[in-house]
Amino acid sequence: MIPPGIDPGTVQLVAHRLNHYAITGPIYIYIYLKLGNDCYYSVQNLLSSSLLSKKLQIKIYRTIILPVVLYGCETWSLTLREERRLRVFENGVLRRVFGPKRDEVTGEWRKLHNEELSDLYSLPNIVRVVKSRRMRWAGHVARMGQGRVVYRVLVGKPEGKRPLGRPRRRWEDKIKMGFSGSRRGLWGLDGVVSG
Repeated sequence: MIPPGIDPGTVQLVAHRLNHYAITGPIYIYIYLKLGNDCYYSVQNLLSSSLLSKKLQIKIYRTIILPVVLYGCETWSLTLREERRLRVFENGVLRRVFGPKRDEVTGEWRKLHNEELSDLYSLPNIVRVVKSRRMRWAGHVARMGQGRVVYRVLVGKPEGKRPLGRPRRRWEDKIKMGFSGSRRGLWGLDGVVSG
């Protein structure tokens, strides 16, 4: 299924590249990363400009690039590989914003390390944003009435036999994992996401 507003040529290009790297599973995350990359390259001169403050450059990233990448992320069930791809993308953008650093010992310019980037970028990283949006969407679904299709899809159990092997991690499992580490409880989601 092609996400709305996406060029089929982009989908074919991304699918071809993913087949080359033998990546399986849903490709929508990679499609949005490709679109975010296109968006990044259209504003990269602004992100490395010395005329704009770092605060404004980060605001450009958060208002222009991030919404393109995170379109529909509330329903994503990310694997570790996909989380890593999102972090790599964000770190690349932040390296453009913050630029290189001069080493005190050798005096040579070098790229910022991931820890240095996380220290400079005080806002939540892209994976945390996805997780918080997923939790917010779970709250909306829990408050929906039983007549709503989204609620019935979440609560309903499919019939038939499942394929052999370990089941893929589902959106519901990610929500349970997110609530297991919090003190807030399940906000009434006990009956909705109970297994």
